[in-house]
Amino acid sequence: MREILVNGLSEMGLSPTGEQIEKLEEYARLLLEQNQVMNLTAITEPEQVARLHFLDSAAILGVEQRGAEGLTTERSENAAGGQAAQSIFAQSEELGPEASTSLRNPTRLSGKTVIDVGTGAGFPGVVLKILEPSLQLTLVDSLGKRVHWLETVCEALSLDGVRCIHARAEELALESGFRDAFDLAVSRAVAAYPLLCELCLPYVKPGGVFIAMKSVESGREVESGESAVKRLGAKALGSWDYAIPGTDVTHRLVMAGKLGPTPKGLPRSWGKIKKSPL
Repeated sequence: MREILVNGLSEMGLSPTGEQIEKLEEYARLLLEQNQVMNLTAITEPEQVARLHFLDSAAILGVEQRGAEGLTTERSENAAGGQAAQSIFAQSEELGPEASTSLRNPTRLSGKTVIDVGTGAGFPGVVLKILEPSLQLTLVDSLGKRVHWLETVCEALSLDGVRCIHARAEELALESGFRDAFDLAVSRAVAAYPLLCELCLPYVKPGGVFIAMKSVESGREVESGESAVKRLGAKALGSWDYAIPGTDVTHRLVMAGKLGPTPKGLPRSWGKIKKSPL
């Protein structure tokens, strides 16, 4: 596993320390041990955990190192003359006057507040925290047993600045301190993009970014979410396809930048979100 992680992360432009690799190895051990009594992952081989969970999660950090290769963006309406953006840097003009210049690269996570919505076994949030210890991480999941296990994992790995919260995403987003409060929201949850937008974008503060981890077959699904992005006070920033090192698997990061506060009445109840996507 160590060789897979070191080589794979290096291929993604990342330079992990020995301590970070050790924490990822211990995370994998804890995951596979707990998976014997709790359904956390269908992937049970350590090498595949390293590739399909850890390297996949690290792509959010890797994209900043790899630059604009493969990025598809909307055409910009800012002072640059309407040219298509050539990198993942979200210009502050695009995200409105409240946009933070420190978020010009939505994946530069140093010191940022990050919420992982529907984190499950901790992907991608725990991996991001291990590789970028300075970020302030909130993990949210609707299953209490998973949240309790994540608390024990974070303690075992000595991960400071992590909150593990048992809550429904659409309900927690209505609470002060969570609504319009995070630099970055991420989700690797298996849900259609329009639904994910309503669950995740309410957490993002103006000038912040939402990144959905999707398959490369998600084109139509993402297009169907364009109205949801706009209704939630955000702007599509484009997508980035990446190959997971050591595999023939290609996945996609879909990005949206928050322009202003979340409109009142959103997010709705889960029943309404499923029945009538924005």
